[in-house]
Amino acid sequence: MKIKSIADMKSQSITSNQLKTTKNNLNFAGLFPALFQKENEISKDKSSRVNTLVLLGTFLLMLGGAITVFALQHEFEKFNFERMNSTIGYAFFVIGTILFAFHAGFFLYKLYLYFKYKPVSSVSDEELPSCTVIVPAYNEGKLVFDTLMSLAESEYPEEKLQLLAIDDGSKDDTWYWMKEAKNVLGDRVEIFQQPENKGKRHALYRGFHLGTGDVFVTVDSDSVVNTDTLRNLVSPFVTNEQCGAVAGNIRVLNNEKAILPKMLNVSFVMSFEFARSAESSLNSVLCTPGALAAYRRTSVFACLEEWINQTFMGQPSDIGEDRAMTNMILKQGSHVVFQRNAYAFTKVPESYKGLYKMFIRWGRSNVRENLAMTKYVFKDFREDHKAGTRLLFINQSLKIIMSYPLVLFMLYFVAVHPILFVSSSLLSILIISSFSAFFYSKRYNLEESLWAYSYSILYTFGLFWITPYAIATAGKRGWLTRELAVAKVK
Repeated sequence: MKIKSIADMKSQSITSNQLKTTKNNLNFAGLFPALFQKENEISKDKSSRVNTLVLLGTFLLMLGGAITVFALQHEFEKFNFERMNSTIGYAFFVIGTILFAFHAGFFLYKLYLYFKYKPVSSVSDEELPSCTVIVPAYNEGKLVFDTLMSLAESEYPEEKLQLLAIDDGSKDDTWYWMKEAKNVLGDRVEIFQQPENKGKRHALYRGFHLGTGDVFVTVDSDSVVNTDTLRNLVSPFVTNEQCGAVAGNIRVLNNEKAILPKMLNVSFVMSFEFARSAESSLNSVLCTPGALAAYRRTSVFACLEEWINQTFMGQPSDIGEDRAMTNMILKQGSHVVFQRNAYAFTKVPESYKGLYKMFIRWGRSNVRENLAMTKYVFKDFREDHKAGTRLLFINQSLKIIMSYPLVLFMLYFVAVHPILFVSSSLLSILIISSFSAFFYSKRYNLEESLWAYSYSILYTFGLFWITPYAIATAGKRGWLTRELAVAKVK
């Protein structure tokens, strides 16, 4: 069985960023194609108008900010003069200048590393290792079927590929769709049910013990992959004996209509194709994403018990399993790299609530694992170069440490000069986000790159509180975004 256009995903991901997945509607679309085509066209037109208005509003805001900054130059000079003549203001200026110089220098360093980066080309079928793909699922419904079908279409030697799907005690129809995939794929996929919901980490733990491959690949159950993704993802294990883990290249699946996924799609390209490319040049990717990652079997079992029993502030860790595994493999002295040519397309939140909950979970994991890194990163944890890894750690730590001072300064700025704050922030977004827009436009296309500006405005004014809140609540448990999917009636 073929999922429509999954086989064409490779070329589409490179040229247009638009992934056309099968809409397996169990309704009357097949009986009344003209009616549903018209409804889709109306919906698409409405979505297009909203998108145009949002982008237009974004640029009007930034233009207004730039004009306001120019018009209020005297007020800015007065504010800076007052700040420089106070002890606290002067101290903040000095610290800010030092941090700006560090981040500017670090950005140029990452730019150099990005140009240095080259993905590993796929090795031959004969050289490919045996591979176990583990798909943990909780309340994913129909999406898990699409995930398993896309994996089954992989250009990977069938005799070397083991496909495992584990239902983590779902309360919706996830198990039904796993059985549907089993009916189609037969012995090519093995499906299992956890007796109760124990969390993604425990589902993966079971998969690691069931797996027979020399390489483990983990794929989220709301993701689909290109046909060449698996072979590209595992090839670094063949070419680099020190490689312990590989991060895949994550793009957004549901970015055709909803605005937030369009923004996140640009953000993901910066996070993966720029940031992780740079980290990969240092053999020190800090996080292999849960949506698509590969691990050498020996590296996993060297830390598996520590990983499954990991705690934070006396509580079992039920989040950040991907970052934790990456951290433990780095600690072993192994290389962790990024494969830009190994694509996975994953579903992201379409609402503000879902988005901030996802970011809180990521933020808490980042705090926890940065603390864990302090225990080894300045020791002799690796035989080859370690300075780059330490710089990555310092950069991440500074973002965490400075989050409270920056928020306090922002609140003070807002209280004293709200117009100056808003206008200067909008002008800064126009300048800084232009790099993200340019980067995306060079990799994909110009029109979609404009969402970089809208995302920056959203993050600056609507998500600035995430990191301080994640720090304050780092010990809290819970996945946050695991809401029940609506069960579909056959």
